[in-house]
Amino acid sequence: MNGISDLEPLNQCQNLSELYLRKNNIASLNELFYLKNLPRLRVLWLSENPCCGSDPHRYRMTVLRNLPSLQKLDNQAVTEEELSQALVDGEEITAPPARRNVENGCLESTESSAAESTTETESELLNFSLEETNKIREELGMKPVPRDKFSSFSPRDTDCNRKKRNNVLNAILLLMKELDTEGLEIVQQTVGRRLQVLRKKELQEE
Repeated sequence: MNGISDLEPLNQCQNLSELYLRKNNIASLNELFYLKNLPRLRVLWLSENPCCGSDPHRYRMTVLRNLPSLQKLDNQAVTEEELSQALVDGEEITAPPARRNVENGCLESTESSAAESTTETESELLNFSLEETNKIREELGMKPVPRDKFSSFSPRDTDCNRKKRNNVLNAILLLMKELDTEGLEIVQQTVGRRLQVLRKKELQEE
């Protein structure tokens, strides 16, 4: 429910045990490639994403073939019979999504997405970025950024960079749910130091 479309930021999260991605924008089951090396992943909720397709059996079998350590998928317990059947009915995923541009980690635009991006105005892009930023700040317990201040320090990104940034931010929010009090305090201290550095840089540039 965070607009996530790319699971690559999660592929190094070795301690991740539960992942809730229901109602996002994950278009391809090939994104599961990035979860295959997470040894502790036991619970995955992926339903109501475009990647689920129109065949629920094929979808479930493909997920279980590639993530056989799951104990629960989409809030439904995984059985030994399903794991065996997945070896027959599921599709093995051996590579990340084919449309990925390896050099910069961004998704290459299709004709339709390129056409859509050309119809977006700068104002619409700014509103989207501001909304996403304030949504994340709200979940972190931070004050929203005023529109005038946002436009002054957040220049318009390319569509690719904007999507990549939002995916990283959403991944961070997901992972924060795994942290205890001590871990969250470390994150808070690190964020505080980083903000001080950025604010000093902004003042110097002014």
